Amino acid sequence: MDTRPCIRLSRRIIGPGNPVYVIAEAGVNHNGDPREAFRLIDAAREAGADAVKFQYFSANQLVAANAPTCQYQQMSIGAVDQRQMLRRLELPIERFAELKIHADRIGVDFLVTPFGVSQLLELVDLGVSALKIASPDLVNVPLLTAAAQSGAPIILSTGASDLHEVDAAVHLLRGRRAADRFALLHCVSAYPTHPADARLRCIRTLADRFNVPVGFSDHTADPAFSLLAVSAGAVILEKHLTLDRSALGPDHFFSLTPRDFARYVAAARQAHAALGDGVIECSDAEREVRRLARGSIVSTMHIRPGTRLTADMVTVRRPGGGIDPLEWDRILRSVARTDILADTPLSWQMLDSRIDKPISAAAIVD
Repeated sequence: MDTRPCIRLSRRIIGPGNPVYVIAEAGVNHNGDPREAFRLIDAAREAGADAVKFQYFSANQLVAANAPTCQYQQMSIGAVDQRQMLRRLELPIERFAELKIHADRIGVDFLVTPFGVSQLLELVDLGVSALKIASPDLVNVPLLTAAAQSGAPIILSTGASDLHEVDAAVHLLRGRRAADRFALLHCVSAYPTHPADARLRCIRTLADRFNVPVGFSDHTADPAFSLLAVSAGAVILEKHLTLDRSALGPDHFFSLTPRDFARYVAAARQAHAALGDGVIECSDAEREVRRLARGSIVSTMHIRPGTRLTADMVTVRRPGGGIDPLEWDRILRSVARTDILADTPLSWQMLDSRIDKPISAAAIVD
């Protein structure tokens, strides 16, 4: 059984042995429209997600003038200026306050990724369920420091990073008293992520090295990938959600629709249930088959009282419920106390397992 530490996030305990925590990454798929953001929260709840997550930034503060967009963004929306693209996707803190009230009302945890210290402090005042630190900011010391000092739970993505950089970020968080309230997400910053690039074994690598809850920020296009990630040890899943994959925006094309997101969540829940707790025992589902398909020790002939049992006098036959075949050697050191007919399941009441008693010359076969 995995005994790695867990963290508390809102109403949930996150870590090994607990149900996988699924985050619907609404991100900027609201396209700057608060009405779409509200609909994304509702869709996340209906699909079975535990949390919905947005992104809070100021385009002017986040990127320099004329900063280029990534190739996948150029392909999806045709934009080449990153600041111009992000300006259309901003929401003010007042809107996030309204969105949080709605998420709280319908029972969905409300997470936000801040892209600056000032945004982080506003979100802490808002009382978000957790702060999600995006992969590019794993090396952002001021932002990590503010997150650690905030007292809020932290989920940190590790995309496009090397182990030395993750070491440094974890060391910073632990050095600023955040050791018991952060989790890591293995992430591949490729949109979409090809299955061959997913490197799911990194989930176990991070968990073993840092002894914290580890999840997967999933940018693959396959709704069934949650099953693989949970099987690889992920205790958190983050996946983009959109209301329309054909909508104009940088992230819609690799996001899941509500219907596919529900399948994604269902596969994750099924995988968690299928993994079990790792304890080797006969489960309730197996008991009938165990009783009927396993054998018991049965006499092959008529055995008179006082006869010492030999291997030709007994065999193993179905069903179970009598003397377990594991007791075979003890049976062959036993003496019949009573008259035992052929094809009789043996019980210990029929036998004396002490070997110092007088033994008759032979068994009599009917």
